[in-house]
Amino acid sequence: MASPNQVQYHGATFKPHKHFAANSPFFFKKTNLYTLALLLFLCTFSYLFGVWRHEGGGGVLSVNKSAATATTNTIVSIPCNPSKATTAATRGGKPLDFSSHHKADDLDFTLTSEVKSYPSCNVNFSEYTPCEDANRSSRFKRHQLIYRERHCPEKHEILKCRIPAPHGYKNPFKWPASRDFAWYNNVPHKHLTVEKARQNWIRFAGDRFRFPGGGTMFPNGADAYIDDIGRLINLKDGSIRTAIDTGCGVASWGAYLLSRNILTMSFAPRDTHEAQVQFALERGVPALIGILASKRLPYPSRAFDMAHCSRCLIPWAESGGQYLIEVDRVLRPGGYWVLSGPPINWKKHWKGWERTKDDLNDEQMKIEAVAKSLCWRKFVEKGDIAIWQKPINHLNCKVNRKITQNPPFCPALDPEKAWYTNMETCLTHLPEVSNKEDVAGGELPKWPERLNAVPPRISRGTLEGITAETFQKDTALWNRRVSYYKAVNNQLEQAGRYRNILDMNAYMGGFAAALTEDPLWVMNVVPIQAKVNTLGVLYERGLIGTYQDWCEAMSTYPRTYDLIHADSVFSLYDGRCEMEDVLLEMDRILRPEGSVIFRDDVDMLVKIKKISDGLNWDSQIVDHEDGPHQREKLLFAIKTYWTAPAEGRHESTTSS
Repeated sequence: MASPNQVQYHGATFKPHKHFAANSPFFFKKTNLYTLALLLFLCTFSYLFGVWRHEGGGGVLSVNKSAATATTNTIVSIPCNPSKATTAATRGGKPLDFSSHHKADDLDFTLTSEVKSYPSCNVNFSEYTPCEDANRSSRFKRHQLIYRERHCPEKHEILKCRIPAPHGYKNPFKWPASRDFAWYNNVPHKHLTVEKARQNWIRFAGDRFRFPGGGTMFPNGADAYIDDIGRLINLKDGSIRTAIDTGCGVASWGAYLLSRNILTMSFAPRDTHEAQVQFALERGVPALIGILASKRLPYPSRAFDMAHCSRCLIPWAESGGQYLIEVDRVLRPGGYWVLSGPPINWKKHWKGWERTKDDLNDEQMKIEAVAKSLCWRKFVEKGDIAIWQKPINHLNCKVNRKITQNPPFCPALDPEKAWYTNMETCLTHLPEVSNKEDVAGGELPKWPERLNAVPPRISRGTLEGITAETFQKDTALWNRRVSYYKAVNNQLEQAGRYRNILDMNAYMGGFAAALTEDPLWVMNVVPIQAKVNTLGVLYERGLIGTYQDWCEAMSTYPRTYDLIHADSVFSLYDGRCEMEDVLLEMDRILRPEGSVIFRDDVDMLVKIKKISDGLNWDSQIVDHEDGPHQREKLLFAIKTYWTAPAEGRHESTTSS
């Protein structure tokens, strides 16, 4: 019998050869028939014994007893042809249930004494964002809005409890219905329904919010507003794929661009517009908490094809134009900056904006001057919309710099470095070109061809150790791995089950690329500790993502993601920070009944499983797609449904 501290897996079936040394005449002699019969008996017995072991009668392997949990960890073998498999299951074992149930029944859950249990935090923490906490932020300077930037808790301040969902929480509407509706109990804030009532941001009706798609500068809806932009620049030919929306509100601009195959990174601070980013995420739209203040945005240079500000209230011309300089850093050569709202079309709106004509005219002239100093050209201004275009290279810009040095070109500062990196009032160098028609850094194919084309950062040899062949092999590998994931968890193939997905260690984006045909989006994270900074490659593929240190909390709300993918994350962070802190952060940002796929060394997975049991997750270790003899294995986990108690109750409401 297997010890509780041992890991079981189904051993390989060892079969004898089908034929013997038939060329020997010895076997045909009558005097040796008994010898032949004995050999046949022994071979048959060995074969049957091997089959018995393969069917579950044996194959026990002890794996790092010191790390094993008090309960048996069973490693599940998936059939060679997994297309019909629906869940990870052992013979006679209980399969994982990946379905959502929207239930709130009490769960009688008992943990062994050797598994540490993590209690529920107070309901006051149900929307806790550790690195954007209002109490902590108040300790920092208000100059340049530094207090609204990331300020994470010290080690002794990190919570060791599970963030509860509000009582009555339900799984969000499925996409595309979620674009237009969200449950009130999931984000119980009506403030914006009053403050932005005339601007058609959000409406409250019964048990839900409705999002008409309006915005401060597009009260008739984001769809019509985007059509207006589309009459000025081409949004349909695939040349524009990635966009960034600064001061996004409830992200209606990004939500309606999705139908045009444009993927938008929307961001806004956690400020008086309560829960605006949280509403965006409930709608199934990519978004992060963020602000243009004193630090660079957490994205690489030359990332976005289009940047947008619709009355985002960012003082673009102030502080030496550093905010527009930062937009220039993250904008691709030839990319567009779209501005609507003050001061654009001030002659029509100055009274409504309650500002003087001179004040608004002065602001626009300053913006025009900063844009010109960046070598941008004014592409068009029509009605309430103005658009500038970044040059495709800096050849002419360098000639102009002989006349004016404001702003100067940046010194040797790495343009890709963007994690707690101070903004600079200097112009980021574009890669060198030989003639003025060349696109700096390399021209990109149009979407969707750019997804699988070799990214210029790789083809030009700028990433150490990564070649075109490496990229192509990685793409094929992740297509096969994602097919295996779908075989283990068939909910991945069901449209709408998972909408918001996080890849904690994305590398070149192969996981996200393999899912692009599904109605979901992936936030790709390149950890700052990664050996090679590949985030620029992801953007060149037409994907989106961010930098992150997983020893700290992510700049997002609780219950952001439906599924989290963690490939070798814990091996990367082994010895850097506490495993339980990373898993508690994953628990915070994962929805009730959300799923996690861990891929790591089997010993690491056993440790993860022990902590995940204490988080009240259902989990199961599954064999690698290449079979049971690989040390790397998979852990599939599901966060059980539970919420804060109803008012007056003291226990949490839970359900499996």
